[in-house]
Parts: sequence; structure tokens; C-alpha cells
Amino acid sequence: MNLNGASRLSGLLTSVVDLHVRMAMQEANKDKRRLITGAVILGGGLSFLLLGVVMSQIALALWVRQTWRLTWLAVTLILGGIDLALSGVFLRVGGALLKQPLLPETLAGLRSTTRALTGRRPPPPG
Repeated sequence: MNLNGASRLSGLLTSVVDLHVRMAMQEANKDKRRLITGAVILGGGLSFLLLGVVMSQIALALWVRQTWRLTWLAVTLILGGIDLALSGVFLRVGGALLKQPLLPETLAGLRSTTRALTGRRPPPPG
């Protein structure tokens, strides 16, 4: 390969990398705004949720104690068990929601460009 061909190949690779960097930066900015906004809204929602849970726990503890004539220890153990079960469900669902990949368009573009440069064909769909 002569020097002119190497220069062309270098220019081609530079432009492809620049294109993917621009795509990644645009996608990252979009994801960054989404993640920051979501975190702020979740923070506000969690603070209101905490206040609501505390107030409802107090009211429920008073009601259970009066209705079933239980000791404070029994009421606390019952409500603690319910809280642990509910927190497990919430953590499981929240963890599943956070598994969404970041920058999916950029990764797909990099895969197709790499396949085109190496001469490999994409796998058949399905």
C-alpha cells in the first residue's frame, strides 16, 4: 500500500470515528438529561413516599393494637415483616428497570461499522 492509500484509509477511519463520537455525545446528552430529570423526580417522590409511609405506619400500628389487643412488640414485628416483604418487591422491580442499556443507537452503529470495515456480514435477524 502506498503512502497515498494509507492517507486515504487514515482519513476514512478518522471520519468514521468522528461520526460515532458525535453520535455518542448526542445520545449521551439526551440520556444525561433523562437520567438527571428522572433522579430529581424520584428524589421528590421518595421523600413524599417516606412521609406517607411513616404516617400510615403510625396509624396502622395504633389500629392493629386497638383492634387485636396486641402488645407493641407484636405490632412492631408484624409491621416490620410487611415492610420487608414490600421492600423486596420494590427493589426487584426497580433493579429490573435500571438494566436498560445506555447509548443503544451508538452501539448499534459501531457494530455495523465494524462489520462493514472487517467485511463480516451481520447475523440474520431472529
